Amino acid sequence: DVQLQASGGGLVQAGGSLRLSCVASGLSFDEYAIGWFRQAPGKEREGVSCIRSDDGNTYHVDSVKGRFTISSDDAKNTVYLQMNSLKPEDTAVYYCAAHEGPGTVIASVVPDNMDYWGKGTQVTVSS
Repeated sequence: DVQLQASGGGLVQAGGSLRLSCVASGLSFDEYAIGWFRQAPGKEREGVSCIRSDDGNTYHVDSVKGRFTISSDDAKNTVYLQMNSLKPEDTAVYYCAAHEGPGTVIASVVPDNMDYWGKGTQVTVSS
């Protein structure tokens, strides 16, 4: 079974930083993507960043470009999301998700394209 475990959320002041971690296990394909998504109260879930295992390509949506960085440590089966210069509008529950098989990074920030989801971790940014 594929399992994704997200952690690292918390309460931070605007301008601060957090690093989220997603530990993945059970992925059986050599090619896969892991993405970070978020959902704020009353809003739809949206893609934030993703990384592909085969070519290492990454993608960040415009609202987080220059502030968030996704990376992976294959030895630890872990994908990180370093979040800097946090803003109150970044407040949301953050989820990691995986898609097995070939694809593009842009496709992997679309929630409907992901196959497996972990439980979320709350990120709250105070003004």
